[in-house]
Amino acid sequence: MASSAHPAHTLAVWYQKHQRRLPWRQTRDPYAIWVSETMLQQTRVDTVRLYYPAFLQRFPTVQHLAAASETEVLKAWEGLGYYRRARHLHAAARQVVACHHGCIPADPVQFRALPGVGPYTAGAVMSIAFDLPVPAVDGNVLRVTARWLGLAETAASPRLRRQAEALAAAWLREVRPSLLTQALMELGATVCTPRQPRCSECPLRPGCQAAAAGRAEAFPLPVAPRVRPHVWVGALWIETPLGVVVQRRPERGLLARLWQLPNIEGEPDEVPDARRRFDLLQTLWQQVWGAGCVPQPADWDCCAADRHEFTHRTWTVEVYRCSRQESLACLDPDKYEVYPRDCLTELTWPRVYQRLLAQLLRL
Repeated sequence: MASSAHPAHTLAVWYQKHQRRLPWRQTRDPYAIWVSETMLQQTRVDTVRLYYPAFLQRFPTVQHLAAASETEVLKAWEGLGYYRRARHLHAAARQVVACHHGCIPADPVQFRALPGVGPYTAGAVMSIAFDLPVPAVDGNVLRVTARWLGLAETAASPRLRRQAEALAAAWLREVRPSLLTQALMELGATVCTPRQPRCSECPLRPGCQAAAAGRAEAFPLPVAPRVRPHVWVGALWIETPLGVVVQRRPERGLLARLWQLPNIEGEPDEVPDARRRFDLLQTLWQQVWGAGCVPQPADWDCCAADRHEFTHRTWTVEVYRCSRQESLACLDPDKYEVYPRDCLTELTWPRVYQRLLAQLLRL
C-alpha cells in the first residue's frame, strides 16, 4: 500500500475532499466520459456543463450516436465550436458499433485507433472509466509538472511533455488511476492556475520546486502570443417571398459543412474603406446572381455586424441588405438554397452566424 507521505496519495485525499461536483464525474460509463472529455477540449467547463446533459439525453448511448445523422449531431453540438470534434466523435461511434460490437474498447491501442482520439483523450478515458494506468496529460498537468519539478520549459516543450507523462505514469502506480487523473486535472484547474496560483492551499506545496523558489507563476515559461490576422467578411441578407438565401460551407476546412449567408472575405489585416467594401459586395452580388447590372453604393444597408475570434484568425462580419431584387431563377442551386425564415434556426450555423441571426430575425 502506498505511503501517506507519497504526493500522489496526498493529492488523492485532497481531491476527494475538494473536488467540484461536475456531471461527468457522477458516472463510470466510458461513453459518457468520452463525450465529456471531447467536449472539454478547448472549451470552458461552465460551457460544457450546459451542453453535456442535453447531448447525452439526445444520444444516451454510443449506439444512439452512431445511428444519428451528421446534421443531428452537429445541431446538438451547435455553440460548442471546434465542430471537427463532433464529426470525429460521430465517426468513432460508428466505428465502435461496426468493429467493437458497440462496446468502447478498454484497450488503449484499440481506442487510440478511433477517429479523433489522441493521447490525452485515450489517457483520460482509459484511466477514469477503466482504471488503467494510462497518463492523461493536458495543459493543467503540464503546468503542475513544470512547477513541481521547476522545469524552465514552455507548455509546448516536448521535454516537459515527456516529464509530465513520466510523472503521471509513476503516480498512477500509487493511487487508483481514476482518482489520480482527475485529481491532477482538478489541481491545475482550481489551485495551480496559470495566473495567481493559490500555493498556500496546494496539497503538493511541500515538494514543489517552483513554490519553494517563490516563483510558481513563472512556470511554465511563457509562449510568445500568437498573432491572429484580422479578416473583414461581407455577407448578404437576401430575403425573398420564399425565404432567405443561404449556402453551405465547403466540405473541408474552417467550419466545414456548416451553414452561412453568402459572403466574401477581404484580404488578411485589410481594413476596407467604404469604397473597397462596396467593391467587394458588388463582386459578391455578381457571384450570387451572375453577370448583369450590379447595385450602386446607395443601394446597400448594413443591418447586422459581429466579431468572432478563432484560434488562427479574427472575423468581423458585416451583413448587408440591398434594395435591388433579382429573380431566384438566377441562383445556382449547387451553391445556394432558399430556406423559409422560420426554419433558419433548424440549420447548423457557426457561432458568429447564430449571433447575427439573432439580430437579423428581429428585423
